[in-house]
Amino acid sequence: MNRPSIFGVASYVAGVASIGASLTMADVGAAVGIATAVLTCLTNTVYTYRRDRREQRECEARLAQLERQT
Repeated sequence: MNRPSIFGVASYVAGVASIGASLTMADVGAAVGIATAVLTCLTNTVYTYRRDRREQRECEARLAQLERQT
């Protein structure tokens, strides 16, 4: 595997810097808003999945207790 030359790395760094310099505050705000929405959706999905598993275990425990009582 060849290591990139210093000129290749500098080219990529300059490209990223020029993109960053061209962004306005509205662009940054939109990107932050989208990232926040995606993270919120993922967090909600994880917590909902965990809550569903917890409630399923609770339901099974209640059913097992009722079966023992009868």
